[in-house]
Amino acid sequence: MAKKDIKKSSYGAKSIQVLEGLDPVRKRPGMYIGGTSLEGLHHLIWEVVNNSIDEAMAGFCNDIKIELLPNNIISVTDNGRGIPVEKHAQTKKSTLETVMTVLHAGGKFEGDGYKVSGGLHGVGVSVVNALSSWTKAEVYRDGFVWKQEYKRGKRLSAVKKGEKTNKTGTKITFQADSKIFPRIEYSWKKILDYIRQQAYLTKGVRIILEDYRKIEVDFLKNEKINKKEEYKVKKYGFYFDGGIVSFVNYLNRGKEIKNKKPVYIEKEVNDVQVEISLQYTDGFKEHLYSFANNIYTVEGGTHVSGFRTALTRVLNNYAKKNNLIKGKDVSLTSDDVREGLTAVVSVKLKEPQFEGQTKAKLGNGEIKGVVLTIMAEGLMDYLETNPKDAKEIIGKCFLTAKARIAARAAKDAVVRKGALEGMTLPGKLADCSSRKMEESELYIVEGDSAGGSAKQGRDRRFQAILPLRGKLVNVEKTTLDKVVKSDTLKPIIIALGAGIGESMDLSKLRYGKIIIMADADVDGSHIRTLLLTFFYRYFEELVKKGHIYVAQPPLYQIKKGKEVFYAYTDRDKDDILKKMGVKNIKESDINESDDSDVKKKTGVNIQRYKGLGEMNPEQLWQTTMDPDNRKMLRIGIEDAEEADKTFTLLMGSEVEPRRRFIQMHAKNVKNLDI
Repeated sequence: MAKKDIKKSSYGAKSIQVLEGLDPVRKRPGMYIGGTSLEGLHHLIWEVVNNSIDEAMAGFCNDIKIELLPNNIISVTDNGRGIPVEKHAQTKKSTLETVMTVLHAGGKFEGDGYKVSGGLHGVGVSVVNALSSWTKAEVYRDGFVWKQEYKRGKRLSAVKKGEKTNKTGTKITFQADSKIFPRIEYSWKKILDYIRQQAYLTKGVRIILEDYRKIEVDFLKNEKINKKEEYKVKKYGFYFDGGIVSFVNYLNRGKEIKNKKPVYIEKEVNDVQVEISLQYTDGFKEHLYSFANNIYTVEGGTHVSGFRTALTRVLNNYAKKNNLIKGKDVSLTSDDVREGLTAVVSVKLKEPQFEGQTKAKLGNGEIKGVVLTIMAEGLMDYLETNPKDAKEIIGKCFLTAKARIAARAAKDAVVRKGALEGMTLPGKLADCSSRKMEESELYIVEGDSAGGSAKQGRDRRFQAILPLRGKLVNVEKTTLDKVVKSDTLKPIIIALGAGIGESMDLSKLRYGKIIIMADADVDGSHIRTLLLTFFYRYFEELVKKGHIYVAQPPLYQIKKGKEVFYAYTDRDKDDILKKMGVKNIKESDINESDDSDVKKKTGVNIQRYKGLGEMNPEQLWQTTMDPDNRKMLRIGIEDAEEADKTFTLLMGSEVEPRRRFIQMHAKNVKNLDI
């Protein structure tokens, strides 16, 4: 992307307007960044990066760098125009200081500062400043470097004019305030995913992400070396000329594609820029990413409504016009055309109206009609000029419609009203006595042996046990009608009581916690992945609302005299043994002996649990089921998506990605049972 001539831009002090002060931010940070959790913490980065992206969308920036520095310091640099530094007419202060310290001061309300923007309308960088223990702004503008530092939103000195420079741009460095955020821990993956999205959405812009955080390495293998070293551990760069078409190709990597050529639609109407790309796979889940001014609208909004209405309408019209759907009463529903769909919908508009400060949903009513019209025209043109791909798309959607009709009949036979009310619950389910969803728990347990121990060890008042028997179906290649007939998945559906598919009603959910409990081995991992993918595909709301958990059983029991300890990881085991003064116990000593030699030498007996069934009911209760002692992992939507991607890779129909994965990781496999 070529940068526009800054001299021709009238972006200056007059472009900045002031609405109100900064005081409320530290008192109520949730109003501005959605909360002080890790999501809110990362939102600080998004706000600073979004300002640089706004410069890129305006055509004045083509290079952005994000640095993760030691001590949780973040630095974002761009080569845009640079925040104006001259005195602001309203505040009588430097415009830089005004932008950094006054809430609602920015160049995004009126005038020609920005045509479109994704930042918090000027709120963003001042909020970051307010919620940081310290911040430093460096501006390269008007031939000089300008600097100002702040402490918790207050300036430490006036703006200082520094050395000469030929560069233009802005560099913001900040350290999130530990008084505001209880946990400061930045996720490389989360940041990488966000930056990748921004690069796809802003084609022609180069974005570099560098991680300089301190990584402590103990050189335990060589006892002569007793030091720790710092490393610049990661560096990643993004640059995409293909834009959102490249994004769709990335999302569909490793999947079987229906329309080889992705649909791409781009048009501007009434100052609204619309970009859409979509492609169908042989999968059973929709992957739709929507953006407004490059902000990910996770809850969709009017642009998504327009897209979905047009998609259903156009596919039905084209199919009927070309006799691609058989049967007078068969018509594709919105759900039919969404199955297997991967789509990116991006709109850019001057005055976006978001529901909520963190922009989860776009609310501009006029956008639905604009997107609907552009999408309908563009998609129909694609279908008519690509008849082979069009036939593949309609064929995929028609198969989904047939499966929906079959699934409804099967579901009606399986999940009757009586079953939902608990009258015909699975025979192998050991239900709890409580009927309060909020306190009830359902353990889905691998194997009859572990199921028996769990039934005996549980608290019958609020804990229900459902043993898994038989082979779990491959949901990657299974339609809904086959899922509800499955001998292993059908009991889970009935036990949950909320139905499945179109008639799912979470108000009828019988258990507040659904807990997957499987062995800590390869088979157990496979079962966990299968079940997580099942819940992600067919019960996504359960995942989003935090109902799905994974039990964390111990790996070891460690006894010394009358003392008994349980270790949940190898590190736990090493820490416990260290406290006991026990050293130099090898894994082979635990796995390959009856521990008699270890016990003779150390007085410590170590038992490695190979499966849940090796624990008696009392041990299983104490370690894995007692709410006062147990450790459980609550599954978020990102965990389920990762399971879905892994399962697509390992169990999908594409052979080449799976072959590459096996070649890459085969050398890391240990203790392989053959």
